[in-house]
Amino acid sequence: MLFIADSAKNKVTELMAKESLDENYFVRVSVTSGGCSGLTYEMDFDNEDKENDQVFEDNGMKIVTDLKSFLYLCNTTLEFSGGLDGKGFYFNNPNAARSCGCGESFAV
Repeated sequence: MLFIADSAKNKVTELMAKESLDENYFVRVSVTSGGCSGLTYEMDFDNEDKENDQVFEDNGMKIVTDLKSFLYLCNTTLEFSGGLDGKGFYFNNPNAARSCGCGESFAV
């Protein structure tokens, strides 16, 4: 399961409205190789399902990831922190053994 906190849901809703995206769009998250810790999170809006997508709904929002990424993201919560020293979107990932100082990459 993938989860989305209220803070992230509110920001995603705001961004989707700002970009005039309709209800067919959803949040797609994935993990790719890269970053100083070895793996990097990616997040985007999408409206097309792909083969082997893992589809979740939490907090009234559809979240989609590919099967390979789900192995790294299982039970992860997408969160948002604003303000002067806020991180923006970030992933609270219980599978990450360590992450880099900037929070952009992680290792398992």
